[in-house]
Amino acid sequence: MSNDTFPSVPSRRRFLGVAAAAVAAGTLSKLAFADTNQTIAEVAQPKGGDKTALRRLRVHAPEAQLTDLRRRIKATKWPERETVTDTSQGVQLATMQSLAQYWSTGYDWRKVEARLNALPQFVTEVDGLDIHFIHVRSKHENALPMIVTHGWPGSIIEQMKIIDPLTNPTAHGGSASDAFDLVIPSLPGYGFSGKPTQTGWDPQRIAHAWVALMKRLGYTRYVAQGGDWGNAVTEQMALIAPPELLAIHTNMPATVPDNIAEALKYGNPPPAGLTPDEQHAFDQLAYFYKHGLGYAQEMANRPQTLYGIEDSPIGLAAWMIDHDAASEALIQRVFAGQTEGLSRDDILDNITLYWLTNTGVSSARLYWENKLNFFAPKHVAIPVAVSVFPDEIYAAPRSWTEKAYPKLIHYNRLPKGGHFAAWEQPVEFTAEVRESFRSFQKA
Repeated sequence: MSNDTFPSVPSRRRFLGVAAAAVAAGTLSKLAFADTNQTIAEVAQPKGGDKTALRRLRVHAPEAQLTDLRRRIKATKWPERETVTDTSQGVQLATMQSLAQYWSTGYDWRKVEARLNALPQFVTEVDGLDIHFIHVRSKHENALPMIVTHGWPGSIIEQMKIIDPLTNPTAHGGSASDAFDLVIPSLPGYGFSGKPTQTGWDPQRIAHAWVALMKRLGYTRYVAQGGDWGNAVTEQMALIAPPELLAIHTNMPATVPDNIAEALKYGNPPPAGLTPDEQHAFDQLAYFYKHGLGYAQEMANRPQTLYGIEDSPIGLAAWMIDHDAASEALIQRVFAGQTEGLSRDDILDNITLYWLTNTGVSSARLYWENKLNFFAPKHVAIPVAVSVFPDEIYAAPRSWTEKAYPKLIHYNRLPKGGHFAAWEQPVEFTAEVRESFRSFQKA
C-alpha cells in the first residue's frame, strides 16, 4: 500500500475489520506506550513497521501522572488577589482557586478517557510526522465525509459533542441524508499528534497534510470545517483546491477589509459610513487588538519562553482561559456555579489533555510558524459557508463576508455562542453544518 492511496470506502471498511481482527489475534504487536511525546497514548504497531499504515490508538494516563497532577495543583504558589473588581488584570484569583479546588479533589480524567476510547482513533505518519485523528463513519452509506479541525486553546475535545449528531442524525432529529463521516485530527504539536522537531509546520503545510490524509483514507469527495486555527488550515485547503474538496464551513471567517485592518493596526477611528453590524465588528476587533492579543503576540514571538505553562498546571490553565474576553467570562461563571454551554468537566477535560500530553509549548509554536494575517481575506474560490456566533472575537458582517467569499453558499448569525462553537452550542452548530452542506449530500 503506497503512502498516497488507501482502499475505497467499502473496501476500507473491510480492511479495518481485518485490522481489528488481526489485533485481537495477535498478528499486530500489542498496544505499547508511544514515545515520550505521547506518554498517555498506547499505539498499535503493525508488523513491518509501516508508519503510514493506520495504527489504532488508545488513551491511558498512568495513575502516577494523575497523582502528580493533583500534587502540583495543591502545591500552587498563589499570587495575591487582583487589585480590581473585574478581569482587566487577567483571570481572577477566585476563578483559579475554584478551578484548582475542583481539579485536585473532584475532577475525574478517567471519564473523558473512557469517552475517547469509545471512539475509533488512529495515528498515521504524514509528511514525516505522526498525525492522530478520530475517524467515525456513519452507518448510512451515502454519508458525506468531513474533516474538522480545532484551534488553540482547543483540541479534539471541542468536537466530541457533535460526533454522534452528525454521524448518527436519525437519533438526533435529522434524516439519513444529513449523515457525515467525520475525520477529526489533532494539529501537529497538539494532543496525541507528533511534535515537530524542525520548523516549517505552518497552516499551509498542515493543509497539505490534511489533503494527503483524506486521500489516504480513500475519500473521493469531502468537505472541511474549522474555526480559529482550524479556519486557517481549512482555508488553506481550499486554496490548494484538491478536486475532492467540495466546499468548506467556518465559524471564524477571515473577512476584515483592508481599510478596516489599516485603522485597527494604527489605532485609528473606523472609516466613515459603517453599517451597525460593521461598526460592532470594528469595536470587537479594536477591543481584541488593545486588550486581548497579548497571548498571541507572546506565542508568535517567544513560545519557548513559556516554561511556566509546562511546569505548573495552574499556570497552564490560566494561560488557556485568558484567550478571549467572552470565553473567559463564561468560564468564570461556570466555576462560580452557573450553568452554561460548557461545564467544569468540559473545561478541565481540555486543559488536562494539554497537561498530560505536555503540549503547552509545542502547541504555542504554531503562532511562531504562522506568517498569515489571521483575519484578512484569503481569496478562497470554492464554495464557503459561514456561521457567525455573537461572542466570537468578532461577528463577521454579511457585507464583509460576501466580499471575502465570492461563492458564499450559507451565512447565518446565531443568537448565542462564542469562540468554541461546537463545544458550547453543539445543537446549533450541528444544524448549521447540516444546512451548509445539504446540497452536497448524495441522495
